Amino acid sequence: MKNNTYAVVDLETTGNSSAKGDRIIQIAIVFIKNGEIADEYVRFVNPAKKIPAFIRQLTSISNEDVCNAPYFEEIAQEVLELLQGTIFVAHNTDFDLNFLQNEWTRCGLPKWTGMKIDTVELAKIAYPSAQGYRLQDLADELAISLPSAHRADDDARATAQLFLTGFEKLYTLPYETLALLHKRSFTLKSNIASLIFKALKKVRALNERKDYALFRGIPYKKIPADPSVHFRGFDYPAEDQQKKQLFEKAFPVFEQRSSQFRYMDRVWQALQNHEEIAVEVPTGIGKTVGYLLPAAIHSLQANKPIVISTYTNHLVDEMMNGELVRVQQMLGTKLKAVVLKGKAHYISLGKFEELLRIADESYDETFTIMQILVWLTETATGDLDEINVSGGGQLFVDRIRKRTTVLRSDEQQADYYSRLVQLCKQSNVIITNHAMLLSEMNREEGVLTSAAGYIIDEAHQFVQVARRHHEIVFSYTNWKYVMGQLSSDGDGQLLQKIDAIHRQLETANSGHKEQLQFSYSSFSHLFDEVIQLLTVGNWVHKGKQNGERVQYSLVEVNGEMDRFAQVSKALSNYLQLADAYTKSLHARKNELTKDELARLAEWDYWVQEMTIKAGEWIEIFLDLQSDSNTAWVEVDRRSIPGSLTVFKTPIDSAAIIRQFIGKIKDHQAGIIWTSGTLLLQDYDRFIARQLGIADEIPLIQYEAPPHFYEGAEIYLVEDMPDIQKVSQNDYIEAIADAIISVSLTLNGRLFVLFTSQDMLRKTYDLIVESEQLNDFALYAQGVSSGSRMRLLKAFRQLSRSILFGTNSFWEGVDVPGEALSGVVVVRLPFSSPDEPIFKAKAAQLTGAGKNSFMEYALPEAMMRLRQGFGRLVRASTDKGYFIILDRRIETKSYGKHFLKSLPNVPIQKVTLEHMVNDIENCYNNGDE
Repeated sequence: MKNNTYAVVDLETTGNSSAKGDRIIQIAIVFIKNGEIADEYVRFVNPAKKIPAFIRQLTSISNEDVCNAPYFEEIAQEVLELLQGTIFVAHNTDFDLNFLQNEWTRCGLPKWTGMKIDTVELAKIAYPSAQGYRLQDLADELAISLPSAHRADDDARATAQLFLTGFEKLYTLPYETLALLHKRSFTLKSNIASLIFKALKKVRALNERKDYALFRGIPYKKIPADPSVHFRGFDYPAEDQQKKQLFEKAFPVFEQRSSQFRYMDRVWQALQNHEEIAVEVPTGIGKTVGYLLPAAIHSLQANKPIVISTYTNHLVDEMMNGELVRVQQMLGTKLKAVVLKGKAHYISLGKFEELLRIADESYDETFTIMQILVWLTETATGDLDEINVSGGGQLFVDRIRKRTTVLRSDEQQADYYSRLVQLCKQSNVIITNHAMLLSEMNREEGVLTSAAGYIIDEAHQFVQVARRHHEIVFSYTNWKYVMGQLSSDGDGQLLQKIDAIHRQLETANSGHKEQLQFSYSSFSHLFDEVIQLLTVGNWVHKGKQNGERVQYSLVEVNGEMDRFAQVSKALSNYLQLADAYTKSLHARKNELTKDELARLAEWDYWVQEMTIKAGEWIEIFLDLQSDSNTAWVEVDRRSIPGSLTVFKTPIDSAAIIRQFIGKIKDHQAGIIWTSGTLLLQDYDRFIARQLGIADEIPLIQYEAPPHFYEGAEIYLVEDMPDIQKVSQNDYIEAIADAIISVSLTLNGRLFVLFTSQDMLRKTYDLIVESEQLNDFALYAQGVSSGSRMRLLKAFRQLSRSILFGTNSFWEGVDVPGEALSGVVVVRLPFSSPDEPIFKAKAAQLTGAGKNSFMEYALPEAMMRLRQGFGRLVRASTDKGYFIILDRRIETKSYGKHFLKSLPNVPIQKVTLEHMVNDIENCYNNGDE
């Protein structure tokens, strides 16, 4: 080996498969010796074919760059010799090394042999809380220079720096952590074990004790006690000049907004007087700081915390690290602020330690354990949301979540959730999410029940959260996974291991195991019969179809309730036997080894999980008489029974929220509901009534700053076909043509919003088939791989990109500045009349003698359209086009309501050609 030389390799290619004719267009190798970059090798390579447009855009490598470069056949031997005897390093060795191996084979050369290190694996272990593990994401997070992502030379240099940084990070870990990591590192896909061993030797030689505590041999970060802070008295800045002086401490360039100051005054008044108010605050006013400042001062005066609740944990973290810091600068003091989530968000170190004793781990489990071991040396909260694990790893994480507040004596000092609860009692501001707030207010002694006031941000989302909070979901795959843990099939199963402990201690009752197996088999057989009933019965063919997905009401199977009851009875019998099966072992726990105790704890865990599911089965399938809930079945005919899911959810969340409001009022505290969307023209109390807010509660609305929407224009395209007068295929062809025209004019940077996944897929497929947007990156929700956040991140990174989205993209998505130039609305965002919750709600209204369309369908769609517009303009400097293709906004009498729901922006009714010419003229005149 060349003195332990690491060769960091990156390739740019025409595609992903050498076997299918893809070729290398650039190769870079950076050599590392003695912990430093020593040399590099960079070559363009002629692929003997045109570089696809997408690759040209991604890499900025043109056909001209490679036309005079050598073919790979000419440099293959040279590259192979350079790599001989080195340790091969790449960011995803599965791609770079495999591609090179195939190319060497094609050139008649032997394959390279040697050790390899994948910096994706290294980064996931060294940086378990990283936002993402693409090279560009890690470079941004770790301040590694990457001038041009997807250029082999820059990527290889950045990967080399990542390798050195990640390797160095290992040296900072405690010896005990490194020992636990090293034990598991031999099952990884690359030779990370060699790096951990080097770190282990060095750290052992240094013999330094860092600031870590140990829990049963597992190091975790010591959290120092919060220093006591003595707050001086704060008065609320009643005068505008006083407010301005405070804001200038945190905002060097501060633009005074009268509406923000009036908003602050109203929040202060409500908190002081224990009022309930609802306030709409549009983008551009400074809503969050506007309520945080009076809330903080009220807390300091009352010597009790203020609870601030928002929609998602992501928004919670943004507030904690953003606006709250500004407020502290304004007040000139550090506030005691705590982020609190449900206890299941936090790790149970006791459960984690128990699972470490079990030797038979999968790759995903091993890798996740290694990430957690490193994370424990860094986390101050124990919040499992901080760790970025794989889908398979998530199953392991779910097993170590905190489920109970009962603690053993050695867990009390190491329990993150208990510590946060204590901190809440001494805090000024508790930031939480809507789901946690609902949960805690339902408890008699909830940690959030005695606050000085409650501010509910993104209040319109509270409706969905309240509904989901009481929703029960049956997932076939999840049930089968849990059942599989208790199955008796195979020698490696948990039951066999528990039986082995019984035999060793001679504690098994005669025939108990066989009785348990028979009971499980009976339950499993009845369960499978009911699943077949749900997935192949006549109701599946009669149900609402959306492509291959089928949806039908659970009421359809009412006549088969006896069969569901039989499953419930058989499961109950099994659980009684399963619980009794280990009672004698629990009585002799002191005689069990650590491994046997871990097996017993694992059995108890899965029996408890199955017990919870037994209760859910009764609630979903055996209680269908309630008028306040609706239940339905969803299944994809391409994957039966794996896709089977059953939902049961409240129809109306207002009653749930009213109960919640009542509990707050019992504590004599102010309640501020606030959002960017709370009032609709002609339907000012629609959202408030969904929230259970009484009609006598004032609704207050502030206007956006003057000229805030100056850069926006709304186009109604009047020569689109009427969707109610043409076939769906004809309409899809028309909207595909419109999307192509707009995309070519705006050069990408476009959101296209649908109301139907089926229409999205068909439109996307038609555009791809047309090949007219081959030079663009197209991302489609439900078609392109990845989560919503991953699609958004990819969309932001390429200027010539188009994102096709449905429901979740209508709101809560920020694409700042020039990253978004236009939003196309394909259809007005009405709920499908067959959507289960909508259908049940409409039936309730009709039964009460009300017009379900005007009372519910229309205002709900108006709210969504307004939120869709909100994607376009997030700051006063944003410019863009809001394009509505659905002609019903003009041809139907209700269209005027939609237009009223939008901000005061110029509206043009034009043909597609006229609109395209207008936009082109704007661009030609430099008005972007």
